Amino acid sequence: QVRLVESGGGLVQPGGSLTLSCAAAGSIFSINAMGWYRRAPGKQRELVASITSGGSTRYADSVKGRFTISRDNAKNTVYLQMNSLKPEDTAVYYCNADRLGYYRNNYPYYEYDYWGQGTQVTVSS
Repeated sequence: QVRLVESGGGLVQPGGSLTLSCAAAGSIFSINAMGWYRRAPGKQRELVASITSGGSTRYADSVKGRFTISRDNAKNTVYLQMNSLKPEDTAVYYCNADRLGYYRNNYPYYEYDYWGQGTQVTVSS
């Protein structure tokens, strides 16, 4: 009934750029905060950046000044522009919605702490 669909991952050289997209699919009527997380091999998942429905943002110290999170509420989509990529940015990146409201059979439902399937970002020469 509802999905978070990520795209935009891939292989990029150090210093390069990528833009990730995460679109909420389904009969969506509200999304609260959205965020990007990542899990590198052998490490725990960590918050990369988050954005509220009003546009307030938060970043991990490791990506400040290099990554920019944004959202298009009309398209139910969140973006992560990643510049000056480093090998240590290599990870699977996951999109998250902390509360996602949608209609199913004309009734409102909510999903909490909802995740996408992840997209691989590899930074290597």
